[in-house]
Amino acid sequence: MTASEHQPTLLVVAGPTAVGKTALCVRLAHHFQTEVVSADSRQFFCELSIGTAKPTAAEMEGVPHHFIDSHSITEEYNAGRFETDCLQLLQELFQRHEVVILTGGSGLYLQAVTEGFDELPAANPAIRAALHQELAEKGLEAMLVELSDNDIVTYNRIDRQNHQRVLRALEVIRSTGQPFSSFHTETKSGPRPFRIVKVALTRDREELYHRIGTRVDQMLEAGLLQEVESLLPYRAHNALHTVGYQEIFEYLDGLHDWPETVRLLKRNTRRYAKRQLTWFRRDPAYQWLHPDEAFAALTE
Repeated sequence: MTASEHQPTLLVVAGPTAVGKTALCVRLAHHFQTEVVSADSRQFFCELSIGTAKPTAAEMEGVPHHFIDSHSITEEYNAGRFETDCLQLLQELFQRHEVVILTGGSGLYLQAVTEGFDELPAANPAIRAALHQELAEKGLEAMLVELSDNDIVTYNRIDRQNHQRVLRALEVIRSTGQPFSSFHTETKSGPRPFRIVKVALTRDREELYHRIGTRVDQMLEAGLLQEVESLLPYRAHNALHTVGYQEIFEYLDGLHDWPETVRLLKRNTRRYAKRQLTWFRRDPAYQWLHPDEAFAALTE
């Protein structure tokens, strides 16, 4: 892969958790003498490290990584803001590099940079807090019934196991009185001033699941429980309503014993990886490669 004569190249390296994105991106960054931009929706936050598998200084091997530890958990940060911030950063990076690497497992954040979003209403903290309370009391199924009754288009299109997406759709519906889908006008931000090459990493299912189990064990040994305990004051934050944190919160609430908590961590992480794969497979622009094949394919 080489940069276009007329446009720089954004190399997008996507894939599920634990597939091996960081190691490949560091290797590619050394080859292209470039920098890495993270599009992981939780690695932005400096308070979240172990549960997000944030790359260590040793793993980054001196390669500059942007949007890691860039924000505090006390800040509201979303894909729309990331789109704006990332495009501004890319404009600067492309002045120094012909190729820049964008990587992560958060499909929505990758889409924000490569395609853009329709303009959505600003978050409503009061409605969001009420929705989180209802989710805790009634469960996700009740929220899905409300979404189906008020916006069947979004209900059919959304990842219905991703409660953050479900609650965001309901938040817009309740705050505006309009279906969430009505804000998707297909008028995106326009063509990007760079060429986009998309690669999605994949492994044999058993191989990926083994890596996930190993990663969870490593997180627990590194002190995931203590990290989650330190985050108890922020547990209502969207970034913590995710795999790796919710299971530990439930353990601290006395809902599960420790062996069951570990089992749920591994099971839910596998399910999360399957949802990530489903998201990326919707985009035919992705070239699917095993990590061991990807470097040669991208540098030939």
